[in-house]
Amino acid sequence: MALPVAFFAVFFAWPVAAIVARGLKVDGVWQFGRMADVVAQPDIRHVLWFTTWQAVASTALTLLLALPAAYVFARLDFPGRHLLRAVVTVPFVLPTVVVGTAFLALVGRGGLLDDLWGVRLDTTVWAILLAHVFFNYAVVVRTVGGLWAQLDPRQEQAARMLGASPLRAWRKVTLPALAPAVAAAALMVFLFTFTSFGVVQILGGPTFSTLEVEIYRQTSEVFDLSTAAVLTLVQFVAVGAILAVHAWTVRRRETALRLVDPKMTARRPRGAGQWALLAGVLVTVALLLVLPLGVLVQRSLDAPGFGYYRALTDADGGTFLVAPLHAVWISLEYAFAATAVAVLIGGLAAAALARRDAGRLVRGFDALLMLPLGVSAVTVGFGFLISLDRPPLDLRQSWVLVPLAQALVGAPFVVRTMLPVLRAVDGRLREAAAVLGAPPWRVWREVDLPLVRRALLIAAGFAFAVSLGEFGATVFIARPDNPTLPVAVARLLSRPGDLNYGQAMALSTILMVVCAAALLLLERLRTDRTGEF
Repeated sequence: MALPVAFFAVFFAWPVAAIVARGLKVDGVWQFGRMADVVAQPDIRHVLWFTTWQAVASTALTLLLALPAAYVFARLDFPGRHLLRAVVTVPFVLPTVVVGTAFLALVGRGGLLDDLWGVRLDTTVWAILLAHVFFNYAVVVRTVGGLWAQLDPRQEQAARMLGASPLRAWRKVTLPALAPAVAAAALMVFLFTFTSFGVVQILGGPTFSTLEVEIYRQTSEVFDLSTAAVLTLVQFVAVGAILAVHAWTVRRRETALRLVDPKMTARRPRGAGQWALLAGVLVTVALLLVLPLGVLVQRSLDAPGFGYYRALTDADGGTFLVAPLHAVWISLEYAFAATAVAVLIGGLAAAALARRDAGRLVRGFDALLMLPLGVSAVTVGFGFLISLDRPPLDLRQSWVLVPLAQALVGAPFVVRTMLPVLRAVDGRLREAAAVLGAPPWRVWREVDLPLVRRALLIAAGFAFAVSLGEFGATVFIARPDNPTLPVAVARLLSRPGDLNYGQAMALSTILMVVCAAALLLLERLRTDRTGEF
């Protein structure tokens, strides 16, 4: 635990504390009264209200549209099922900037709806809600569908034989078993939408602002660190409460259920109802998930002869100091470095948490590892600049700042992927190896590593995709001559002109292809049954 604790203390707790102290401390005196003054401001109350209600609305809409898909993937077997599941998961690993750009190409200025019917939704709340559903659809499908596929269907069949209607059997038998998974998925979706930044920044315009967007505005545009610090604390408290509820829900999920092999529960659709449900899910996936990405690709090809892509090789001296295409290689380099750090930190933390003799303090660190996913990335990025500014950690001009910020977001995914597998390793195997004289390092190499190797590769893939798309912190610390892909896309969208817009679409398409390729590789690893895992 020593290295993970030190890493999170120096590169997470310290920057966040530094920016809060900078905002609330005047002449060495804490100004806590400033918190009440800020929250009492009408425009801040409006931001708090919008942040909360749009998160609730996004969560409800995501559950409404994704729960039928969870059933389809859990209970129905049809051609192309595995490929469709990978397609459904692609949006979740896409950077929020790409999601916002895709919907901008669909519902914004010159978008598909604007061309066909003259309708623009890019400055309405519906664009934000639909983009959030697009992004979080896979969370519900994977979380709820994964458990649904393992529930023994004979329990519901027994209720039917005892006279219960299909609806009552589902409500009395299946729903109580699924309720913890549904609650956990809903809380995760609420957390992601409550802290939404890239989607609202691109689609919300000046009309809509979440806490995350307002923290960015107060920090980078208004330069009011006091207000930004108060909003950071408000978000920190809210996220802490959400994570506490999430931890309680996860514990409920661990209660005993009668589970079976998912292959035993899936069967071909039977009856008009199941075929209609499958068709409805396919239409929803096509319109909600595939169409925005297709429009994004089409918009990137509007210029003849791949003009927008060719323009990425030219430095215009205004938006960038280097050619926009340079951002691709910079992003890949940063992502590989961040993945290495995230796998090291997350792997060590997972190994410590997996020990059965881990103390309460070590187990409590498990919840703290999730905080970087909910605390304002904008705060972390700006905190890097004002805390890591003097020896021995004067890193303001160093390239390592970006991979370190990206690793903060990737490490929790590594822990969540590796921890269940490490906990499933039979401790007697380690004990037997130790009795035979193997030192601890060889025990790990000969016993644990072969069993967790595939989980380690999957964790590395997730960390790579997440690092590649990190935007909130990177927008502050990426150097002008070394912009990452999300930062480059945001800069292009902020400038007028069809060429800038087209280049943003082209860069977003490149970023989407790289992330999708990483996901498809993960899906292949996950479904490969030929290995030892």
